[in-house]
Amino acid sequence: MAYNKARAEKEWLRWKEVEEKKLRELGVDEETIQRLHTYDWAEFNRERRYLQRQVEWSPYVDLVSAQDLELPVEDVESLMDSIEDMELLRILSKEDKLTSLQEYVDRMPESQEKIYYVCADSVEHAAKMPQAERVLKAGYEVLYLTVDEDEIVLQMLENAGGKPFVSVADENALPVTEEEKANVEQAEKDHKDVLDFAQETLKDQVAKVRLSKILQSGSVCLTAEGPVSLEMEKYFRKMRRDFPMQAQKVLEINPDSSAFQALCNAFQAGDKEKAAAYVEILYNQALIIADFPLPDPARYAELVCGLMQ
Repeated sequence: MAYNKARAEKEWLRWKEVEEKKLRELGVDEETIQRLHTYDWAEFNRERRYLQRQVEWSPYVDLVSAQDLELPVEDVESLMDSIEDMELLRILSKEDKLTSLQEYVDRMPESQEKIYYVCADSVEHAAKMPQAERVLKAGYEVLYLTVDEDEIVLQMLENAGGKPFVSVADENALPVTEEEKANVEQAEKDHKDVLDFAQETLKDQVAKVRLSKILQSGSVCLTAEGPVSLEMEKYFRKMRRDFPMQAQKVLEINPDSSAFQALCNAFQAGDKEKAAAYVEILYNQALIIADFPLPDPARYAELVCGLMQ
């Protein structure tokens, strides 16, 4: 049987409908969505022409096409339900084993109101992410998402068993006491000049530099504000290099860390060159933890080696 052009196009349109619905929910403007649509349509047609050429000589493709399988999903909502109900979405938990969303929900204590997840490039790195420490110490299970697309799928699902998905990097992932809030707010007031200096040093590389409410033993991490997450930026950077979608990056620094104390000491001593070097090092370390490429690896190596003098 020849390549079924109409069926392939129908499947592509269903996939695109799901993606564009989510982009609109995230606040992406229609012009951007249309540009992505045009780009993806051109890519789809290139792939389709290739497949059409293949059926001229490949009996395997003929055999698969001859099955004429029908999609079991009729609309976007059914697609989302099928991913959860059929347990097709399998992701890694802190127990270092594959689990389904339903199995995770079944294990949740009654007091747990959210499903926690952390994104990393591997299970080993996910377990060591500084953002996850406070949630793990609270005794909650954390899902490890090791593929860029995983977070996008969870955001499409929105919840499982009525429990919303929440990143461990979310400030509101765990309850924060009024005393804890007041302490961080006071620290930010006390160190406003240092934070402003750090922001000025990094310029447009980050949207904000702030003292972290989520870090415990870790010194620094990278988070994002707004609808585009760090993982979304990675995904679109990988899929569409000529049209990257940028996250509003936030450099979070632990106010109780020795690294922040060293930065404050250098700034207060008037050594702006050393203070700027510390800011650059902290930012590059946050990029490494978040699995982002360094803007200038040679510069980072030079700064770190400079500390060894």
